[in-house]
Amino acid sequence: MLVDATAVPADRGGVGRYVDGLISALADLHAELAIVCQRSDAERYGRLAPEARVVAGPAAIAHRPARLAWEQTGLPLVAQQVEADVLHSPHYTMPLRAGRPVVVTVHDATFFTEPGLHSSVKGTFFRSATRTALRRADRVVVPSRATRDELVRVLEADAGQIDVAYHGVDPGTFHLPSDAEKQRVQARLGLGGQPFIAFLGMLEPRKNVPALIAAWVQAFADRDDAPALVLAGGAGWDDQVDGAIAQVPSQLRVLRPGYLRFTDLPGYLGGARIVAYPSHGEGFGLPVLEAMACGAPVLTTRRLSLPEVGGDAVAYTEPDAGSIATALSQLYDDADRRAALAAAGHERSLQFTWAASAETHLDSYLRALQR
Repeated sequence: MLVDATAVPADRGGVGRYVDGLISALADLHAELAIVCQRSDAERYGRLAPEARVVAGPAAIAHRPARLAWEQTGLPLVAQQVEADVLHSPHYTMPLRAGRPVVVTVHDATFFTEPGLHSSVKGTFFRSATRTALRRADRVVVPSRATRDELVRVLEADAGQIDVAYHGVDPGTFHLPSDAEKQRVQARLGLGGQPFIAFLGMLEPRKNVPALIAAWVQAFADRDDAPALVLAGGAGWDDQVDGAIAQVPSQLRVLRPGYLRFTDLPGYLGGARIVAYPSHGEGFGLPVLEAMACGAPVLTTRRLSLPEVGGDAVAYTEPDAGSIATALSQLYDDADRRAALAAAGHERSLQFTWAASAETHLDSYLRALQR
């Protein structure tokens, strides 16, 4: 099969971690694999899948409009050249004339159910791509039952066409951190030993960061030992974040370090008193799983797929600021519960492997081929 990795962003966000984890696991299963990718990623995929045929796309596809145009014309030619039986397009879009069975991954249904949480341009594009995938692809892969059920409910999709393949977590990258790893992150963030509450993700409206900021202020403004709030990840397009930060009292400390290095993530997540992820809804919720793998006590919501990931191993809150504030305060003051959640979360994270995800993908490829 041919996996199209050209949509993977340079920051290796959630899409990048999905494609990288899947390709590595497919290689470990000795699947007959070809990969087409950005030129800058060719060496990386050569390492992840040494037996695979890696094809670097033209330099122009580093720009999204050119990549989407090339997907319709150049990608089918690559599939023909490598003699692929099946083409996997892992990020919503697909060539309309691939000349072979196509499997498409649809990550999220909130473009339909929560359109106000996405920019109008992004929402319009991904709604169109999702409808096309459901209509034209031979199989559709989704990362959770919640996403499948939403596609069936909202778009009357055929549930029999959709395969649920949970994401995995890379234990080499996301693991229980050593004291040295925690101290290194403390030093890099300039925290000086101050405890902190961590958030990791794109600062977009769906992540509910302004409510998290307001809740943290409400919970800790009157405390002498208040934890810092660290908002790590891409700047995103939530124009309410800056306003929420402007309302933070001077005695509290909020940090926005941007993207952290992958090597710092275990110390960051596992070193936090709480990892807070009060999202309005996720197709899967990879940051929650990754925080669990790093032994962090996690606070999230029960929206969409998040209970499928967290189960009974995380704490839950409603997404409004008052509820988040109460949950933050209670969890912060209960060291025994934090320790229990940290242990349970790490144990549960071991159930989510890229090997299992790859097996499900292989089954989906076979169903596409048989169709």
